[in-house]
Amino acid sequence: MAVIHADDARRSETPGGVMTTLASPTQGGASRALWKVEAKPGAEGPVHDFDVEQVWSWVAGAATVELGGERFEVTAGDTVVMPARTVRRVLADPATGYTAVVTAAAGARAFAADGTEYGVPPWIA
Repeated sequence: MAVIHADDARRSETPGGVMTTLASPTQGGASRALWKVEAKPGAEGPVHDFDVEQVWSWVAGAATVELGGERFEVTAGDTVVMPARTVRRVLADPATGYTAVVTAAAGARAFAADGTEYGVPPWIA
């Protein structure tokens, strides 16, 4: 068992938000990655895909999730299961932004909508 103290959490910043790794293979030896996403009001995540399922649970704010050609409005308390190989984008509410906790299998690989591989993001490694 490993304890990861808040001061030891790894932070990765992108134009879409700040990802804080809570546990991962390289942070605590976890077999799954667990991270927090904090998106500022109006932030737009990229159109992308993953080779594994992700589970997103909103703990604050609101967002629009574009997933597999559909749009879903979500708020704190809502959870979205994002299947593998399903193009997605998350748009933060323009007034509130959002905070979500996300999990995925270790080694999850990200892809552009056109299939170009980005690799394993640092918050999942």
